Amino acid sequence: MTADSARDSSRGEVAPRLSTAFSVRRIPDTAPRPISADDAWSIESAPYTQQALALDFFPAVEDEFARRPTRSSDLPEPEPFVAKIAQAVVEVITGQRPATQLIRHTSPTVYSLLARRALVSTRRLGNGARRRAVVRRIRLCEPADGTVEACAVVIAHGRVRALAFRLEGLDGRWLMTQVAIG
Repeated sequence: MTADSARDSSRGEVAPRLSTAFSVRRIPDTAPRPISADDAWSIESAPYTQQALALDFFPAVEDEFARRPTRSSDLPEPEPFVAKIAQAVVEVITGQRPATQLIRHTSPTVYSLLARRALVSTRRLGNGARRRAVVRRIRLCEPADGTVEACAVVIAHGRVRALAFRLEGLDGRWLMTQVAIG
């Protein structure tokens, strides 16, 4: 049977004729022009982009989980925090407070330094009676936006000592990144 004479036996209708005419169309050229690696990474020209996908050759942030600097206007006032953190640091290094209480407010290097100092001071002083460490005076300055440098005069165990540290605004809070104890 051919397509022209095909009949539906149940209804007696003639089936429509099948079209065998095909048209051949040229595939459009959508491939990007070939470029060299030097042209792709060239800073003078705009970075190479595809039609649907833009490639960012110079991302603003290298690591998604890295700490992000915070401006001073987005942070709490530094004076009250400096006074509290200075008192806490002095109590840690004299063995009156556990070092783990400062872990949230210090960088890993500062925390390890303070924890080591606390361990040494508790071994040296033992369980004898101690006077509470007191912060007498605090001075601070802001050398850059989101950075505070502070120093404190401290009296601990009958000795006058100096404490200097640097706070940086990271992830919306103050973080102690440097400390020097005299």
